[in-house]
Amino acid sequence: MDDNRPLFILAGNGPYTNRGCEAIVRGTTKILREHFKDPRFICLSHFRSEEQFRRQCLEEYDPAITHLHSNRMNKKQALRNFWKSEAWSYAYRSLFNPASLRYQVYRDMLPYLDDAIAVLSVGGDNYSLDYGVPRLFTGLDDIVLEKKKPLAIWGASVGPFSAMPDYERYMSNHLREVTGIFARESATIDYLKSIGVTRNVYPVADPAFLMDSVKPEGIEDILPIDEEGIGLNLSPLMAKYVTGGDLEAWTGMAASIIENVAKKTGIPVYLIPHVTNPNSNDYEFMQRAFSLIRDRNGSITLISPEYNAAGTKWIISRLALFAGARTHSTIAALSSGVPTLSFAYSIKAQGINRDIFGHTDYCMDPGALNAEEIASRMTSMLDENAAIRNNLAGRIPDVQRTAFSAGVGLKRLIRVN
Repeated sequence: MDDNRPLFILAGNGPYTNRGCEAIVRGTTKILREHFKDPRFICLSHFRSEEQFRRQCLEEYDPAITHLHSNRMNKKQALRNFWKSEAWSYAYRSLFNPASLRYQVYRDMLPYLDDAIAVLSVGGDNYSLDYGVPRLFTGLDDIVLEKKKPLAIWGASVGPFSAMPDYERYMSNHLREVTGIFARESATIDYLKSIGVTRNVYPVADPAFLMDSVKPEGIEDILPIDEEGIGLNLSPLMAKYVTGGDLEAWTGMAASIIENVAKKTGIPVYLIPHVTNPNSNDYEFMQRAFSLIRDRNGSITLISPEYNAAGTKWIISRLALFAGARTHSTIAALSSGVPTLSFAYSIKAQGINRDIFGHTDYCMDPGALNAEEIASRMTSMLDENAAIRNNLAGRIPDVQRTAFSAGVGLKRLIRVN
């Protein structure tokens, strides 16, 4: 391997079974190849299992990417391996020496740090309270900053942390220490400004806007796509926001939504999974919802979870209209010029829509989600289809240029000519 090629560490991501995590990597490598000569990439991600990690290594098609597995343990893994010294060490550090725990979690990244010209923290919305307090990611930052390496929080939504005022003060100080925060929507920039973080903030767009779609081989024989069709992405995660965490109630609601959209529009509906992690699986969730629908009438198709991020984007790109819960499923649609309704349970969907359209008319809050209202909104968007497509055709090239501009900002930060 040529050591003169610049090395970037892309850290903190989830596995490719979250197609959004893969889309971030694909878009990021495209940006970095535009601005740096023949770069190489270490992707250090948080996997749920060794098997998941091995499968991702085997299925990686970009020869410049080397995958690493973080040494993070959840409670289930710690219990399963309680007899191993590493599990005891992890538990001890978690309880009594959390500052040293980060070095155990990111151990496999450390040998590459000296050669890296920058570390990009690439998880999208990791720096928020959506998944709990983000100590895992601030620990990554601390390691990199201690090494005096450039650290970019990359293509990210950040915050809000206002529900925890003491932690918000800590994050305000922490984020000011980061080399650069490449914020993917104006809502994040406004929030950061409100907590006094401005000097190191760069407005960009999500790198996933740049991922190319790739037609899956032989798909027309397996899954002919009706180009008048509608795509729907519904996730189990939405139960937290729609039914207070009652997954069974949300599954019943999802079945009603799917059925109503199919009946009211009279158009084929494609159920499109975008995250298929063991702990949060859109395919299994929509399969359960689909099984509750009595009158399917052959117009509803559940898409296989086998397609990667680029293949899933190609399927979405063929459709007349899309509605999605997962942010990166909506980015796949918007960046393909497909009119999109976003189920917006966090800062990111509303911010992205506001930056593209100047409004949030194509967002729905969790409290407003019901089968009738969603079907009605989608019907009206079908009526406006041509106008929305024209609007996207004018706006998306600007969004993609803004995504590419992150490479210019990064070059300045790391002082590379």
